[in-house]
Amino acid sequence: METMTTPLAPPVAAPPFGRTATAMITPFTADGELDTDGAQRLATHLVDDGGCDALVLSGTTGESPTTSDAEKEALVRAVVEAVGDRARITAGVGTSDTRHSVALARSAERAGAHGLLVVTPYYSRPTQEAVAHHLRTVADATGLPVMLYDIPGRTGTALTAGTLLRLAAHPRIAGVKDCAYDLLKSAKVLASTGLAYYAGCDEQILPLRALGGSGCVSTAANAAPRAVCAVLDAFDAGDAAEAARRQLALVPLIEAVTGGEHPGTVTAKALLSHLGLPAGPVREPLLAADAQLTSRLADALRTALDRTADAGTAVPAAVPG
Repeated sequence: METMTTPLAPPVAAPPFGRTATAMITPFTADGELDTDGAQRLATHLVDDGGCDALVLSGTTGESPTTSDAEKEALVRAVVEAVGDRARITAGVGTSDTRHSVALARSAERAGAHGLLVVTPYYSRPTQEAVAHHLRTVADATGLPVMLYDIPGRTGTALTAGTLLRLAAHPRIAGVKDCAYDLLKSAKVLASTGLAYYAGCDEQILPLRALGGSGCVSTAANAAPRAVCAVLDAFDAGDAAEAARRQLALVPLIEAVTGGEHPGTVTAKALLSHLGLPAGPVREPLLAADAQLTSRLADALRTALDRTADAGTAVPAAVPG
């Protein structure tokens, strides 16, 4: 009798924000101005060479706190022009001011974005009712699907499971970028809604996918996009052991990029510059990585790619010495 094998990955409808998204840095010129040409080159590299089917712009890694509204719109236009026909482009529009977020959402829609990333309002620490009102108001402002961004470590306010369940009823609230470090909450919402869940913390890419998540929004993918894609590729092919090997191979890079005192923007830009890809300086109050940190990052990248190759994945590119 023929034995049927069943893929391990739970069935998932076409993800509204892609599957493997890079939380893309925002390239600047040497004098600190927006580098739209560099953004197009980097986006093309991440999609065509790196295998990512989605990009998230103007998130925390994209230095949204220090880019102007005009720069955000120009960035979306440039990236959509470069890769918008073959990747989902989601624009970060979250602020602590509802009117400002609505304006940014409409601007992103005009610029051609395919979706919006909306973080919970930060610093003012509104109630859950106020947070839900803010998020619904932004979702009502355009016809684009919305990915909620749950990152209480930065905002000071978590989205509760109850709030997420209520927001899931909105016709345009379609997903969650999950940086809450609360898999129980994530599982409860996944079990009860159709929200597409994306791991916003690279160490949780495989765990969240195993629970039924749709993919990831990865900071590490700026430097190692194919290695990040390979984790989900293996799991979706039904090989959980191989997916685990590939996730574990990335641990040195994930720890170096997002596990230390330096923000992912700083570490990702240092690695991209090291690799000869568009990045440029960071904007204050962030400070650029020094030579010692850059060397540690390069070592971690090399180690991760070597381990990934040992796990059966071709190293995507040589890492300069």
